[in-house]
Amino acid sequence: MPIYEGAHGWILETANVAYAFGLNEAGHLAHRYWGKKLPRVEDYPLALVPESEISFVNPPHLTREEYPPYGGLRYSEPAFKVSSEQGTRDSVLSFVDSDLNGHILNVRFQDRLTGLQVTLHYRVHEQADLIERWVTFENTGNQTLTLERVLSAFWHLPEGETYRLTHLSGQWLDEFRIQRDTLTEGTKVLESRTLTTSHQHHPFFAADSAAQPSSETHGEVWFGLLCWSGNFKLLAERTNAHQTRIGLGINDWDFAWTLRPGEHFETPASVAGYTDQGFGAASRNLHAYVRTQLPHPDQTRKVLYNSWEATAFDVTVEGQSQLAEVAAQMGIELFVMDDGWFHGRTYDRSGLGDWWPDEVKFPDGLEPLIEKVKGLGMDFGLWVEPEMVNPDSDLYRAHPDWVYHFKSRKRNEARNQLILNLGREDVQNHLIHLLDDLLAKHEISFIKWDFNRYVSEPGWPDFAGDARELWVRHVQGLYRVWGTLRERHPEVIWQTCSGGGGRVDVGMLRMADQAWISDCTDPAARLQIQEGYSLAYPANTMEAWATDWGKDRFSLKFRFHVAMCGVLGIGGHILHWSDAEREEAAELIGQYKQIRHILHGGDQYRLRSPADHAVSAVQYVSKDQQESVVLGFRTHISRYYQPDPVVKLQGLDPEALYAAGEEVRSGTAWMQRGLEIKLGEFQSQIWRLKRLE
Repeated sequence: MPIYEGAHGWILETANVAYAFGLNEAGHLAHRYWGKKLPRVEDYPLALVPESEISFVNPPHLTREEYPPYGGLRYSEPAFKVSSEQGTRDSVLSFVDSDLNGHILNVRFQDRLTGLQVTLHYRVHEQADLIERWVTFENTGNQTLTLERVLSAFWHLPEGETYRLTHLSGQWLDEFRIQRDTLTEGTKVLESRTLTTSHQHHPFFAADSAAQPSSETHGEVWFGLLCWSGNFKLLAERTNAHQTRIGLGINDWDFAWTLRPGEHFETPASVAGYTDQGFGAASRNLHAYVRTQLPHPDQTRKVLYNSWEATAFDVTVEGQSQLAEVAAQMGIELFVMDDGWFHGRTYDRSGLGDWWPDEVKFPDGLEPLIEKVKGLGMDFGLWVEPEMVNPDSDLYRAHPDWVYHFKSRKRNEARNQLILNLGREDVQNHLIHLLDDLLAKHEISFIKWDFNRYVSEPGWPDFAGDARELWVRHVQGLYRVWGTLRERHPEVIWQTCSGGGGRVDVGMLRMADQAWISDCTDPAARLQIQEGYSLAYPANTMEAWATDWGKDRFSLKFRFHVAMCGVLGIGGHILHWSDAEREEAAELIGQYKQIRHILHGGDQYRLRSPADHAVSAVQYVSKDQQESVVLGFRTHISRYYQPDPVVKLQGLDPEALYAAGEEVRSGTAWMQRGLEIKLGEFQSQIWRLKRLE
């Protein structure tokens, strides 16, 4: 069994890792251990009450509680805070019981004064070496409670060490930048206040020793993420007692949730793990987990063409058909018509909300174009932005109260649009009806779901409760709409997009198989964005386009090779490409189809970082170690002499023989002698290794 319950508490074990906690003599649930799995149950430390005779440093403050409440002699960040209608603002929890259901452990506590019941849930993912945590709050009393903070988990790191925090930050066109900071005393806060996950920060962390930093291949790393698609908060706190813990959950900024008698609230999940084999192993464990969450984990990701950069809003049957003909000749498998196809959509000031074909552009509906695309041997896809509305739309004219707003305040537009209140059930039902009708009437295989602005005026004037619930209710509504459509149309592949990577997270990847991670398609910049994305997410979720961006500097081959690191797409104006460029593109697409099963299903190894080196490389190895692909890139030539780098490969069977072209070596030799990468400025190359029997 992966979960053990004994006299000293609980031990959760994966294939290589253990996580332990238990009740100490004061009745507090204390963290005991998180690290490499130990041989015996007796090897794990006990849950003790810390000793202290100082009135300013009390045992509750020093106890590394699994889920510390607000109140008592505690002065660090709490995991949750609840107030009652009688004015009580702290919580005093007493252990009730626990139960074990397969790989899930539930541990219950009760506040006897307020009637609040708190259940901590733990799930073990044995093969991915991960622990999943979430919390349920239930009001078993007779007075109304208000939840003011409800984090999903606190993750405690071993005491006494100074840690370095690795996290992902950025902005539009510059997402998933890897940042590393030494954690000093105090709390570092990373958060989103935008209604979405945001471009600015990401609910992911990795921690290693600041004194002895870990590398891609060596050293201890504690890491995790939050499975949530809205406002989040990440707290990295180092106390003056040299304790370090990471809190993850829904952002408590402007948040409240009313919990009436008999009601309950469940937090999103946080997933975390440990490895002593560096950042690369941490990423591969997360990749393994994320793949299990996808709607179609084993389905081949098709090469797509997206029409946006070619046509923008100038969408016609004739123009799209011409693009489709060229796309099919190049070997593209999925044709996606982007913005501009729906009722009244001639520019970005009108039409959002009216999700049916524009009668002028498509007098006979979408069927002639879909039949054309299908006849060329491709699937058909569409772009939508269902959570948005233009004031110039039939929907807004009928329901101006359906958007977020404050009474008597100006409604600020961004990109000429407002945000629909998906917390409202009538808005949810309307979107389900419109999009279900669209999918039922047309053979649509792919939907790109976009979200192109952040929130403003987060008001809900006619809501019967506390309007600050909207931050959570919007995401819950989004999950309901998307989940209902997925149930009714399980064959459709969905993509999450928010002006690029503004809403990419595990919550969305439970709905969508793919993510558009950045609107930036500059290939040199994309290399760093893609590297950051790979810290948490696998290549088969990352759509990447070869476009016309940078065509004067970057060869078509270079642009394609960068995009091949994920799910290959083409976004350039292919009608303007020469015959030679189209032929080259067809060859590159054909090459990609031969290796994508390795890229999407294999283990990824970041061999050489594009953030630190002019020459970078990334490797993918099939799960059975039969095949491997290495992609190398050079972004610039130094003015002084530097030898061509030799990159040691990873993940191969040491005893097996592998051939790369005419060269045959053992796995050990490839991993020890390495691969010399000889490339000129803005050049790239693919090496494919095959195991010899």
